[in-house]
Amino acid sequence: MDAVTEPVTRPARSRIDRLEDPDTFSYHEFFHKYLIANAPCLFSAEFTRSWSSRRSWVTADNSPNWDHLLQVFGDAIVPVANCDVKEYNSNPKELLPLREYITYWRDYIENGHHSAGGCLYLKDWHMRREFPDQDVYDTPVYFSSDWLNEYWDAVGVDDYRFVYMGPAGSWTPFHADVFRSYSWSANICGRKKWLLFPPGQEEDLRDCSGHLPYDVTTLSLQNRCPPPLEVIQEAGEIIFVPSGWHHQVYNLEDTISINHNWVNGCNVSAMWSFLQTELSAVQREVREWKETMDDWEHHCQLILKSCTGIHYKEFYNFLRIIAEHRIQVLQDGHKSLQGPNVMAPGPRHVQFDLRRIVETLMLLMDNKDFQKLDTETLRPRPEDLLRELEHVIGGIVTG
Repeated sequence: MDAVTEPVTRPARSRIDRLEDPDTFSYHEFFHKYLIANAPCLFSAEFTRSWSSRRSWVTADNSPNWDHLLQVFGDAIVPVANCDVKEYNSNPKELLPLREYITYWRDYIENGHHSAGGCLYLKDWHMRREFPDQDVYDTPVYFSSDWLNEYWDAVGVDDYRFVYMGPAGSWTPFHADVFRSYSWSANICGRKKWLLFPPGQEEDLRDCSGHLPYDVTTLSLQNRCPPPLEVIQEAGEIIFVPSGWHHQVYNLEDTISINHNWVNGCNVSAMWSFLQTELSAVQREVREWKETMDDWEHHCQLILKSCTGIHYKEFYNFLRIIAEHRIQVLQDGHKSLQGPNVMAPGPRHVQFDLRRIVETLMLLMDNKDFQKLDTETLRPRPEDLLRELEHVIGGIVTG
């Protein structure tokens, strides 16, 4: 575990591993067979059996429990996408009260899954952040080494925990997840079909301008690359989507799901590589102003943040906060991260995390674009943080 391991690109699979029993499947096994290997898998409904949402959000016939959802969340304002309208390589969104969306959804079903307003899909609703007292699910331990949400919880700005709700026929266009993060998605009710493409396979689908497709099922793309890995996800099941696996997703029935994006020591190098690629794209777009624009590098970083949600200095702060948390865990005897959504890592996991932070921090500090930024305001300074981390790791090894 000493060197940074890039998520592995593997040959296309014809099937996905299915994990049946939470009592016999360990975190250690998931870590090595799926996180480090960057391989997808499907968890059976046994892994979500205890979730209260599996009971309260669902009726006896496995349909959404409208009355309960309206009673608890009816006044929430939720983002809703129109699946029938293409906007760039996605769908336009609007904000609606949940009760208005549920009224639409029920009418849509009664009209044979048709509406003049299009097929609307509630996506990326930050339910947990807006309703922290609603204990409707527990993050499985396999996904709880979650630096991304740990960081956003610490700074109190955002999170990457979402609820999706949509009628049969709603879908998500072809994409890879934010920051090339891992994701997990649990069906509370309904069924989904996933089309998964291993990292690198998406390159065969680019058009003459280098753009990725909106919909990989179009006839013109049928013979462009090997067929995707197709997965049917049933009610209660959880799918693990690894870093950089592009995918397209369909709701085969009226479906509610809970989704997290997350990054940890296993794929933080993929996040860093993604940010470098995105910055290079930004620099190409605005290179004609390089000689005439004051502080061109700073403006490129601002554009990077607007496009991705983070820039290089914030990426440093991301690494710093996770590092400080791991050091605190060592000082507190591995108790400071305990909670319903975060695992309390043991000594070996803390050491693994710190080593990955050091390796990524060194890459960041050696990066020429980072070196051009004003980093004097960063506290601690990157070189001071690096020395502290190396000292801490040395103490773990000698201790």
